[in-house]
Parts: sequence; C-alpha cells; structure tokens
Amino acid sequence: MEHFSAPQRQSAIGVVVMFFDTVQQYARALWPILVLWIFRFNQMDKMMLAIGTVAVFIAIGVVAYLKYRNFTFFLDEAQGEFVITEGVLNKTKTTIALYKIQQVNIKQSLLQRLIGVYALDVDTAGSNEKEVSVKAISHEVALALKARLLDNESRKPIGPSEETVETHQAKPFIQISMLSLLKIGLTTNYIRTLGVLLAFFATLYDNVLRFSNQGYLDEDQFTGYIDRALLLQSIGFFLLVLVAVILVINVVRAVVRYFGYTVARQSGSLLLSFGLFSTKSTIIKPEKVQIVSVTRNYFQKKMDILELKIKQATSGEREESKQAVEIPGCNTAERDAVLKLLFGKIPEQGAVLLPNFRKLVFAIVTTIVLPLGIFLGVVALAEENLLKFTWIAPVYAVFAMTLLYFGYRNYRLFIADDFIIKQSGAWDVKREIIEPQKIQAIAVSQLFWHKNADIGYLTLHTAGGAIRFQLGDFTTIKQYVNLWLYEIETSDSNWM
Repeated sequence: MEHFSAPQRQSAIGVVVMFFDTVQQYARALWPILVLWIFRFNQMDKMMLAIGTVAVFIAIGVVAYLKYRNFTFFLDEAQGEFVITEGVLNKTKTTIALYKIQQVNIKQSLLQRLIGVYALDVDTAGSNEKEVSVKAISHEVALALKARLLDNESRKPIGPSEETVETHQAKPFIQISMLSLLKIGLTTNYIRTLGVLLAFFATLYDNVLRFSNQGYLDEDQFTGYIDRALLLQSIGFFLLVLVAVILVINVVRAVVRYFGYTVARQSGSLLLSFGLFSTKSTIIKPEKVQIVSVTRNYFQKKMDILELKIKQATSGEREESKQAVEIPGCNTAERDAVLKLLFGKIPEQGAVLLPNFRKLVFAIVTTIVLPLGIFLGVVALAEENLLKFTWIAPVYAVFAMTLLYFGYRNYRLFIADDFIIKQSGAWDVKREIIEPQKIQAIAVSQLFWHKNADIGYLTLHTAGGAIRFQLGDFTTIKQYVNLWLYEIETSDSNWM
C-alpha cells in the first residue's frame, strides 16, 4: 500500500513525457518562425539548419531532464497537505490542503498510453493555488494517490486494489454512441469553429506579410503558393466549402474528445470515462456539484440529443469553463437519470420571472441601431464605390433582430422551492440549474432610471460560477432574495 509520506519522483520513463511536453510548449511559442523556415527552406543553409535543430533538441532534452529530476510529490500527513516541488533552475513548492481538493482526474494521452504511464491532475476549490499535475506515474500509483487525495472525510487509507475493484464493478448506465457523437458534431460549435479558423488564417497572413515586408520572404514566391492553393473562384462555392470544413472539424473534434464516453454509478457518484487518443477518467460527487446546464437547439431537439455540462467549484485563478465536465449526446431519459442522481429528483420549473421589454429595446439599440448608424454614416461620407455595400445593412438588421427576438422570448428565470433555473439563448437554448443552499452570495442592483419601472438586476454567485438575470421585477426579486438568504443561513449541507 502506498502512503506517499516521503518525497518521490515520477516514473523514470516520465522524462520522455517531459521532453515532448517541452517541445510542444516551444512549438506553440515559435510557430511563426517555423512557418518562415518552411517558406525559406530552399534558400537556407542545410548544414546550419541541421546543427541548429540538433542544438535546440539537446537544449530541450536538458530542460526536460531537469524538470523530471526536480519534480517530487508527497503527502504531509501531519499537516494534511499535498506538496509538489518542481522547477528547472528555480524550484517552486506548491502546497495544497487536502480538504480543499475538489476533484482528481486520471488522464492518459496517446504518448502516455504508448509508454504505459498516466497523468493525475488535482483541482482545488475556493483557493488561488494553481492546479498541479503529476504527468508520469503508473496506474496503480495513480489510483492509490487519487484515493488518498479524495479521502478527506473518513481519513481511511484506500489501497489500490480496493479502488481498482470498485472501478471495475461500476457498470455504465449511459454509453454515448458514435451516432450521437456525429449528431453533436454536426449541430454544435458553428460560430466557435468559424472564429478559430478566421483567427488562425488572419494571424498566419499577418505574420507572412510581416516577414515579406522585412525581406525575409520572397513575395512573388508566396503569391505563387497562394495562387496554387486558392482554386475557388466563386464566393458561393467558397462558403459551401467553409461550411463543410466547419462541420468536419466539429465532428472530428467531438469523436476524438468524447470517444467511448461512459457514465457509471460508483458509490453514489458519477464515474465518467472518455477519450480516443487522450483518455480521461473523473468522478463527480453530487454534493460537490454547483451548476448543471442543459443545452439544446432545434436540430438536437428533433434528434433527441442534448448536452449536459456540470460545474463544480473553481479556484480563483482558473476560468469557470475549465472546471466544467460535459456529457454530450445523451437523450432525454439519460438526462433525467443524471439529474436524478445529482439532485435526488428531476428539477421542477416552478414560478417564472420574465424580463421587462426594455431588455429587448436596449439590445436593439446597442446591437442594431448604433452599429448600423455608424456604418451608414461612414458609407455616406466615403466615396461612391462604397455605396454598393449598403445591402449589408438590411441583411444584418434582419439577422440580428431575429436572434434578439428569440433570445428575449427564451429568457426566463424559473423559481421552485428546491431549484433555480435560468433559461437563455436564441438558437442554443440553455437551462442552468442551481440549488438555493449552494449560493455563496447574492447581489441585486438597480439603475436610477429603472426605479420608476421597478426593474433591476440579480446575480447569484456560486463556487462554480455566477448566474445573472437582467431587468426583472425588482420587488419580486427582493422577495426571493430574502427567502434564499434565509435558506442559506439555515442550511446544513456540506458541498465543499
């Protein structure tokens, strides 16, 4: 049985993981230079390039070895702390109190799978301590360490054999099929993928132009590459190809990330396992859950699929989205089974709080009137050749107005005795569910010009993020706030 009372290093083979991890870090930082090398490969001195490449890899190897050599971890039983020491030249020591540990994940990338090691990530709650990761340990050590880190209540050590048996006995009650992953890939993340593609090509184009202007790149040669690559002559055909690329990227990303997704019950908790090249196994305890969001659009509703996102407590330095665990592609029955396990019953909508019509008016002014006013003003003051672009204004106005209208129509706050549900979204309709006793703080505000209309703002802060509702009936909001504050003070739930 592992007790981890003395500092120990990762598996010796972990230096390989450190090496490729360091290569990846430098590649992300220096990719513009790599692009330059590709375009100027024929003009470069091959011998100097080879020597420089070897020198870089030797330096990376030295850094990787120092990272492995200086990385140690152990459990301080007397202080109840998990201690990590790491660094290359300057060593840093990270200490995490065991009672603050929110989640421990066991992961395995493709490289780690090939060399037979696992990574263990530790997430903390309500703390500014940075997340720590042990990147190369055996499966037995990972299970034993995970059991010790999560054993914060009974303080009873659990051996690796016990954890292994419990894991194998957990039978999945939800298995996301390949067909469901394909449906999710085809019906989500359109705007996000488009934005990533545009940002990538814009950055690439900007760097290429910078190198060209500085004389590092032959502009005629680059233009030749562009001419040979861009075979699309029609804008309509280009848009069709762009849509196809977005769909393919979304499908591939969904399959690679969520392949083999299973959800099993384990000691009253959820055991989630998924991943094709990089596998992940994590446990979600119902008492630790802060916010559960259910997202579905029109196409997904017709296909009877949806996305569940479970948020647990986040630390002060991390984004809320990093702590969210997604269950993609489950159907209505599977959604209800997960919600019943997490909350003990299926959340009810209860009373509904609607937004004031001023919310729609304000959105129209800021999203349509002001931008189009500026655009038309620029066109009017510019040369006549810009007048041909005025058709953009009515198209944008119709599109934006449609989104704003459906977003306003779907905007609701449902309030029941045991649940608060915020509904929002124009196309992807999202419902965020929280329990009143898990609210950490409540903020209400009212602008002075909203007093006569008796409308205001509500913000519910939890350890997993905040839920905001705008321009609702202020008198009703204050009544519910008083009720929630009473429930918070009288609640004896232990979700930390």
